[in-house]
Amino acid sequence: MNTLMAPKRLIAGCALAYAMFLVGSAVAASPSDFVDEASAAGVASIETSRMAISKSSAVDIGSYAVEVIKDYTNANRDLKDIAQKEGLKVETHEELLSKAKKLMLQVQEGDSFDVAYAANQLKASEEAVELYKQQIDDPASPELQAFAEKYLPKLEMHVEMAKRLVSAHHKGEEAVLPE
Repeated sequence: MNTLMAPKRLIAGCALAYAMFLVGSAVAASPSDFVDEASAAGVASIETSRMAISKSSAVDIGSYAVEVIKDYTNANRDLKDIAQKEGLKVETHEELLSKAKKLMLQVQEGDSFDVAYAANQLKASEEAVELYKQQIDDPASPELQAFAEKYLPKLEMHVEMAKRLVSAHHKGEEAVLPE
């Protein structure tokens, strides 16, 4: 009888694990989760780029940082407007900054900053692209889907620009990426 119970337990365990996965996926795709994740990613990129403007003397880093700040400032403003129209809680700048600090770059000074910033921005931009693509493919709302469609090309451009920065500034050094 124990031999029959083992397969049943295995099947029940797999079914439970699958159900938990589906529930987790559904929660991750909720409108408020997307707003929180996208906003925090935007604030992290803005703050890290502000740091880049003050710490780097490389023209390409500065130009990229200005572009990132402009694009994410616009995106976060639009996202906040959509969230308010949909009755979603919009976190304060301080709350977003607290979340964003987990995503932000921890670096040294000088050339190693440029290398770390470029690597950080490539990783952050790729993650943002994936987040926005998920919103397009499995929208939480038509407005958030339209938002993601509007800003995805800019984020894809950030990825390409960040790849060029990595190539230009990587000199065999390893960047310190957030965990």
